[in-house]
Amino acid sequence: MSSAVADAHADHDDHGPVKGWRRWLYATNHKDIGTMYLIFSLVMFFAGGSMALIIRTELFSPGLQFVIPSFFNQMTTMHALIMVFGAVMPAFVGLANWMIPMMIGAPDMALPRMNNWSFWILPVAFSILGSTLFMSGGAPASGWTMYPPLVLQTGDAFPFLIFSVHLMGLSSIMGAINVIVTIINMRAPDMTLLKMPMFVWTWLITAYLLLAVMPVLAGAVTMLLTDQFFGTSFFLAAGGGDPVMFQHIFWFFGHPEVYIMILPAFGVVSEIIPTFSRKPLFGHDSMVYAASSIAFLSFIVWAHHMFTVGMPLTGQMFFMFATMLIAVPTGVKVFNWTATMWKGAMTFETPMLFSLGFLFLFTIGGFSGLMLAIAPADIQYHDSYFVVAHFHYVLVPGSIFGLMAAVYYWMPKWTGHYYNESLGKLHFWLSTIFVNVTFFPMHFLGLAGMPRRIPDYSTQFADFNSIASVGAIGFGLSQLLFVYVVIQCVRKKGTVASQEVWDSPRGLEWTVPSPAPYHTFETPPRISSDTSFS
Repeated sequence: MSSAVADAHADHDDHGPVKGWRRWLYATNHKDIGTMYLIFSLVMFFAGGSMALIIRTELFSPGLQFVIPSFFNQMTTMHALIMVFGAVMPAFVGLANWMIPMMIGAPDMALPRMNNWSFWILPVAFSILGSTLFMSGGAPASGWTMYPPLVLQTGDAFPFLIFSVHLMGLSSIMGAINVIVTIINMRAPDMTLLKMPMFVWTWLITAYLLLAVMPVLAGAVTMLLTDQFFGTSFFLAAGGGDPVMFQHIFWFFGHPEVYIMILPAFGVVSEIIPTFSRKPLFGHDSMVYAASSIAFLSFIVWAHHMFTVGMPLTGQMFFMFATMLIAVPTGVKVFNWTATMWKGAMTFETPMLFSLGFLFLFTIGGFSGLMLAIAPADIQYHDSYFVVAHFHYVLVPGSIFGLMAAVYYWMPKWTGHYYNESLGKLHFWLSTIFVNVTFFPMHFLGLAGMPRRIPDYSTQFADFNSIASVGAIGFGLSQLLFVYVVIQCVRKKGTVASQEVWDSPRGLEWTVPSPAPYHTFETPPRISSDTSFS
């Protein structure tokens, strides 16, 4: 009887995915769901990016050129919501779906049907959000922070905004539960927690952050909803409420959210730099402790976004010093990446280039973050273009470069073919040049006093705005090259990839064929007791 069961099981293994649209609609395979997340996030990246280009085109020169101020404000809000919740976060969830089971020796994610649901909620959520552009009063125009009382003046789109945010949060919570259960329960035998690759570790920490803060955002926007429709006054001063309370609740979610978007990129870079330095990651355990420290500290620094609201001096001092403290574990990470490269046999393939771009430019974002942490200085920088420069240096050369490095690094394993290395390097250099042309001048605009989220400005800011707009258009067009490289690779136009893909990479994902089979690790792999894949 056992032989018959084994034969039936083997026969089942021969079957690949279901053909046609059912494969995707009913997908429970972690690779299919990861692919859908990545494609969805790429579409959202271009949608949000096109809105950014509308913003930068309007700001190319002083005066109102192309759009009216209300539509400009809708573009700034929609750009931020789509990039944060539609591009960066789903892309990292896609990488988690594709890679975590393969990196820990699991056959799939622990909760495959919930995995399917967590993805398909997203297209619905963003369809609802996008539909607000066509409603009376237009799309939300209150910034991604949704501060009252401004957000309560949104018009017909308001309840649709709240509902779409709830759906995005629901998707994130389900994805986080899936990641945690998979990592805790489905690791290969002998893979202890401290033997896990850094990408798996950073995602485990990120998943706990998501579980902790997404309900906080849900509570904040639900209170907005009841203020608008059910007569409560949580944030309405006329009814005894406090609009500043919303800022406290929002940023208690919002600052860990920043690390939700960057910690997986830390993990990606921690996989790539050792591979192309031909050395193990320097200080693996200290990297784990540093990432955990960053996650913990992210919960006690939220009010550094609020130095201008009139908080007591002791509050300002606490949040200032707590924010500065985050530089310590972040510095540990930067030091360890640098030490990994020290005296390594380095080569500079596209994933390594994007990782190095991440390392240099993310550090610039970190330095400007330290400037913003200083309470008296922040009162001058607050709501200026200096802040815009800071968080874009963290999110574009940080999160986005981390994502692109990951795609170039693992794409040969996904498709079984190498991408065009020359075009990949061209994509890196164009992106790096234009990202600096776009965002570096914004530091000077902010220091000169230009406020953010405005459609018009005085002529003293004209030159740097023109440079930034040219850079933004160049950066946006450069990403079309990325799409071309990916499509060519998926169509198997490149050289056939070996099982290891790169020269002596570390990790279980490199022990399976290229392209990765539809089902991997049906039998859990054994790893020796002294092996570390980090």
